[in-house]
Amino acid sequence: MGLNAVFGPMEFGWKYEIIGLALFAGIWMLVSFFIFSQPQFSQFKGFLPGPTLEALVDASQNSRFWLSVFTSLRRILMGIFIASVLGFPLGILIGFYPKFRGLSYSSIQFVRMISPLSWMPIALLLFTSFEAAVYFLIVMATICPIILNTAIGVLNINPQWIKMALNQGANNYQLIRTIVIPSSLPHMLTSLRLALGVAWIVLVPAEFLGVSSGLGYLINDARDTMEYDKLMAMIIAIGILGFILDRFFQKLQHKFNWSWNE
Repeated sequence: MGLNAVFGPMEFGWKYEIIGLALFAGIWMLVSFFIFSQPQFSQFKGFLPGPTLEALVDASQNSRFWLSVFTSLRRILMGIFIASVLGFPLGILIGFYPKFRGLSYSSIQFVRMISPLSWMPIALLLFTSFEAAVYFLIVMATICPIILNTAIGVLNINPQWIKMALNQGANNYQLIRTIVIPSSLPHMLTSLRLALGVAWIVLVPAEFLGVSSGLGYLINDARDTMEYDKLMAMIIAIGILGFILDRFFQKLQHKFNWSWNE
């Protein structure tokens, strides 16, 4: 798993995080002022930090904004839940059974290389409602990371634990239930964190399909009405929500991040 499972656990403390976020905000302010303060970009002044933050505060006092937030969160969580129900068992089987891994590996890699948004026309043909089509797109975007990271977790199990359980007379079901699933849980939670980032990327264009709520819908609406401060405010809101959800999964990951290799 690259970079210690997506920059975790944190080694430097919350002070460095605050400094990093402050530097990021400062760069955003400098770049936006440099670009959008130019006369030729005067119509895009809504992208500046001042109007954006003002629009975000105004949106937080609007029930329509919160309805869209909860709608987008519901779509994200439901899509990842469906992908998890399908992906976790497949990942365990792929990691545990070498023959099944050989049969399925190439197919999974093939599907993984297809852009999730390229499924959009098929989603519209398969499903009668836009809501179901959005769920389908999120599932197609997140199921491969869940399967592959779960399989990696199974493959990283200390083989001595497997041999010990076999010597005690354990069958495959008992191995999976008592050793494979518990020791693979950190990788499963890491896969959820990775899936979360991909799901947000897919959700916004997916909410352009025809739904009448969601943060992607608000972004599209703000673009059509040229309210660029509201557009940027929705982008910032997505970043904040994604950051909070990522931290939630990170806490779960650290809580269950025991090592079976020691």
